[in-house]
Amino acid sequence: MVAPHARSAGPYVCGPPRESPPAAGRSCGGESDTGGHISTEPRINERIRVPEVRLVGPNGEQVGIVAINDALRLAQEADLDLVEVAPTARPPVCKLMDYGKFKYESALKARESRKHQAQTVIKEIKLRPKIDPHDYGTKKGHVERFLRQGDKVKVTIMFRGREQSRPDLGYRLLQRLAGDVEELGFVEAQPKQDGRNMIMVIGPHKRKPDAKAERPAAPSRPRARASGPSGPAGRPVPSPRAPRPTAPAQQPVAAAGPTEQGAGDAPAGT
Repeated sequence: MVAPHARSAGPYVCGPPRESPPAAGRSCGGESDTGGHISTEPRINERIRVPEVRLVGPNGEQVGIVAINDALRLAQEADLDLVEVAPTARPPVCKLMDYGKFKYESALKARESRKHQAQTVIKEIKLRPKIDPHDYGTKKGHVERFLRQGDKVKVTIMFRGREQSRPDLGYRLLQRLAGDVEELGFVEAQPKQDGRNMIMVIGPHKRKPDAKAERPAAPSRPRARASGPSGPAGRPVPSPRAPRPTAPAQQPVAAAGPTEQGAGDAPAGT
């Protein structure tokens, strides 16, 4: 008969106690099994771990299949680097070159290619099937401006309520818009129903770099120049002013003395 406490303990397993499995990414020894950073740069010099390579000279001449030690010796004699240019070939293809100069020129080429690469921008214009003529003219002006800038335009017709049963209204409106802007763009994606909306894409005839080149330059404001002679630093010399007329000097009035006053008060008979 089995004791009651043995039933709750579960079945008895012979042997040593079971260990928990190692955590993900770690081996039984405690070291990590995850790989390191994968480098996209080619292997150079001592990093090349193959017995022999197909060697190409610095000027593109074919040297042939040589041992890796001989290839490294030739690179040291020429003061160049041994760069693995085709690692998947059998044997791998290596070339003698200045690796620092090669990376610099590659970065310049990538920068130039990104500079001349045009980014595609899609503008969106939303219309209603029963749009007002004035609003239609405004929306059409926006579409023409986008096409002149070299951008694509996504025209969306929004249907609401009972308008969903009349998709022909939206189709005729899109065809009318495409005909009005046919000088600047073409229909890249024909009108199609997308749920409650009808969508059409119009692409420009001219690419974006060409559209930027044809933009008129902003007019520069002419600077006002003085008509007089210029000084040594290029600054205009002010013209001499005429002297102001001077007012005549007023004579000071002398105060009358006592004798003069007495002479004036004397009677005429004396």
